[in-house]
Amino acid sequence: MKILVTGAKGFIGKNLCLTLKNKGYEVFEFDLGSTDADLHQFVKECDFIVHLAGINRPLSPQEFRDGNVNFSQKLIDVVEEEKSQAPILFSSSTQAALDNPYGQSKAMAESLFNNFGFNGHPVYVYRLYNVFGKWCKPNYNSVIATWCYNISHGLPIQINKAPAIDFVYVDDVVNEFIDVIEKRPQPNFKIHYVEPSYHVTLQEIADLLYSFKKSREDFSIPLQDGFSKKLYATYISYFEPDNFAYKLNTHVDARGSFTECFKTAQYGQVSVNISKPGITKGNHYHMTKNEKYLVVSGTCSIKLRQIQSDKVIEYVCDGKDLKVVDIPTGYTHNITNIGKEDSITIMWASELFDPDHPDTFACPVEVEEKQ
Repeated sequence: MKILVTGAKGFIGKNLCLTLKNKGYEVFEFDLGSTDADLHQFVKECDFIVHLAGINRPLSPQEFRDGNVNFSQKLIDVVEEEKSQAPILFSSSTQAALDNPYGQSKAMAESLFNNFGFNGHPVYVYRLYNVFGKWCKPNYNSVIATWCYNISHGLPIQINKAPAIDFVYVDDVVNEFIDVIEKRPQPNFKIHYVEPSYHVTLQEIADLLYSFKKSREDFSIPLQDGFSKKLYATYISYFEPDNFAYKLNTHVDARGSFTECFKTAQYGQVSVNISKPGITKGNHYHMTKNEKYLVVSGTCSIKLRQIQSDKVIEYVCDGKDLKVVDIPTGYTHNITNIGKEDSITIMWASELFDPDHPDTFACPVEVEEKQ
């Protein structure tokens, strides 16, 4: 299938075109710099049209009409001239319900396409809420794009008091549009909306973005539910290439090192333990905290003993044969590097370390061991 996308180099257009190509579609990209001849040729060959092109930040109000109304009429005229039967999906805005120059121009364009649909051509009109996601231009028309850029670059933001705003994520928009392209539902001449949408305040967005920034300092994993997951994916897309990496806090002594990597309030923390040959660490147990050990390099002996038993259980783990060892509650345990090189072990603990309530009690695994 061949898809014509107008406004292909815009924020939504770039996301849509990339996804269409990844799915194997041939994409005709029409944007600034394209010619009338291009438009005729694309319309003649395409099987579906996604009309994203438009103006939202003009130098004069007249440009709203030129970019949003006149070009829409031009597209319809070309479709008729080329006798194309390609369905048209028109991307409008919820601003079309408001009495402002941009909204009025979008409402007029909607009317053009609805009238075209009433005359028998398959048309789908979508009013989009505020769209956010990767590649949206900061300091243009998206508060999320601007704040993601500013906060990731250490710049201030201005938080104005305002009622909650509706947002949709660009990948959800893209998936909805592709669903229409592939399934071709029967047009019903109503206004369509992309779901899910998120009704959030500017303060809530700012709080989340600052928590994302802080997560690099306290090594926490940001919230990963619906809106926050998509907002975090958007936030990190605004990092400069030389700011992708950040340092961790490593505790080093003669035995090796211990580094906390990732922390979550709900799901515990992940750490990296490096031990020198012959070194034993641990010899303690937990009442509630439980752990998982994964030796990824070197060879280690992991020993455990239920504190009310004399029986010692041993697992020999090697980085060449990966396996996870569960450390249950009530079992004193230790880990010894029995190889000739430094060992590296990924350790997960079910809760964050709390120095006031460490839930860690010294106890040798082997009673004859000296601490």
